[in-house]
Amino acid sequence: MLSKQASHALKALLLLAADPQTWQSTPTLARAQDLPEPMLEQLLLRLRRAGLLVARRGRLGGYRLARATGQISLAAVLEALQEPDSAVSPISPNPEPSGPQPAAEQVTRALEQRLERARLRALQELTLEDLLFDLRSAEASLGREGGLLVG
Repeated sequence: MLSKQASHALKALLLLAADPQTWQSTPTLARAQDLPEPMLEQLLLRLRRAGLLVARRGRLGGYRLARATGQISLAAVLEALQEPDSAVSPISPNPEPSGPQPAAEQVTRALEQRLERARLRALQELTLEDLLFDLRSAEASLGREGGLLVG
């Protein structure tokens, strides 16, 4: 599950991805999401420090993506935000119990490990490009044509 901060950061990244050559200011991005500028600025700074954004000062400054959308994984975004709830590192396994365990306990323990591996793999494979495609598909489905992009 995404935290509110992760959700706000992804929305800002999608705004930047929609027009990757344009520098967008914090006030512009904050207004688009109806967020307080200082809060969004903190998120953008974390993303910049992680190498996901570049910043430029001045009247025509702002933020842009530092890499192509296909090179920015959801795992990289969550790592940049450094939120424990959105951790992309494996959850530490419970200590191995001493002595034999019931079969049902072994099965549920193995299931938890499989689910965690699948979650980490999905975060690493899902990119900003995938989310941008989903965004454009959703926007197209709301348009006059009512069509959904399939790809």
